[in-house]
Amino acid sequence: MSQDTDDTVYALAFSDGRFLMVWNPAREGWEAPGGHIKEGETPEQGARREFVEESGYDVDIVETRDLGHCWVCAAVLKGKISERPEMRCALFSALPEELAFDREEYLDTVPWAQAAISSKGRTKPFLYPLQIRRPSLAAEIE
Repeated sequence: MSQDTDDTVYALAFSDGRFLMVWNPAREGWEAPGGHIKEGETPEQGARREFVEESGYDVDIVETRDLGHCWVCAAVLKGKISERPEMRCALFSALPEELAFDREEYLDTVPWAQAAISSKGRTKPFLYPLQIRRPSLAAEIE
């Protein structure tokens, strides 16, 4: 098995204008699926692997951005391929109140990812501006 590197990556995957986040019980907040890139992996390969492990869903990576401290991938949500994900997931049309990581970063990366995907004709645009929503308004997915 390959060793983890110090590099990290996460993916923002969209379906019908909504993006998937996972609930991390250790951090007590919602986050985009991601983690450490393994030796020999590209950021895109690491993002896809982490997404499947944490959510159970496959993704099609459309574009990648280097934030300096980590990589972020814009992706399209595909089908469920694992029945045993590490975390609970939900689709959001806006950022939930309880986030595991920095809100300011998500306020930048979520619209960037959505625009990257939309520019390639891969998903519907948001119906509402990005704002804060309560988790109860999220669409849980099976």
